[in-house]
Amino acid sequence: MISPGYWLLLLILIGGVLYSVIAGKLTIAAAITGALLAFLVFTGANYTGVIMMTIFFVLGSAATGWKINIKKQQGLAESNKGKRKASQVFANAGMPAILGLLAWKYPFKGDLLVMMMAASFASATADTLSSELGNIYGTKFYNVLNGRKDERGLDGVISVEGTLIGVAGSIIIAIVYSVGIGWSSNFVWIVIAGTVGNFFDSLLGATLERKGVLKNDSVNFLNTVVAAVVAWLAYTF
Repeated sequence: MISPGYWLLLLILIGGVLYSVIAGKLTIAAAITGALLAFLVFTGANYTGVIMMTIFFVLGSAATGWKINIKKQQGLAESNKGKRKASQVFANAGMPAILGLLAWKYPFKGDLLVMMMAASFASATADTLSSELGNIYGTKFYNVLNGRKDERGLDGVISVEGTLIGVAGSIIIAIVYSVGIGWSSNFVWIVIAGTVGNFFDSLLGATLERKGVLKNDSVNFLNTVVAAVVAWLAYTF
């Protein structure tokens, strides 16, 4: 017999799919992909995981659409009017979903795996917010590799304002995790892991992505992996 919790989740997922498609936030394939990934997140982290994923999606969508006309004028707006594809959804939420599945399979490691999941979402949130809002509110832009001034919007280019906005995004995810799971030193480590993941994203952007070796989706996925590894190291050692 299916528990009431799963019926509620099903209703939430159906509502999320319909809203994201009708509102033009996701393609149909992306919305379905998101629902499947959210289910895997739920299996390992219950509604805390789903809320973290929802917060990431809401903040990311809002940041992408914020001052969109200015972004278009300056050539900084995403293609396809900001409507995210399935590959983009997996790039940001694929690692948390994998960790959710592992947490369900190995419940004795659940505490660690859910913390790693939160770190992944923190990194994804930090990356999206620092990129989308940093391009708007940043005043000076620097190449992350050499610290020299560089062109706004290029891969691997950061600003102080964008970096701080990214840290704020990680803090928001860490708060959601702590409210759902419990307050501990994990809060700090999730913020640190999210920030490290975001910084790693910029490093990949300035190197392999600029050279065409990696595409943006791959870079986004890898930053969530790095954040999860940092969280694992903090938890273990």
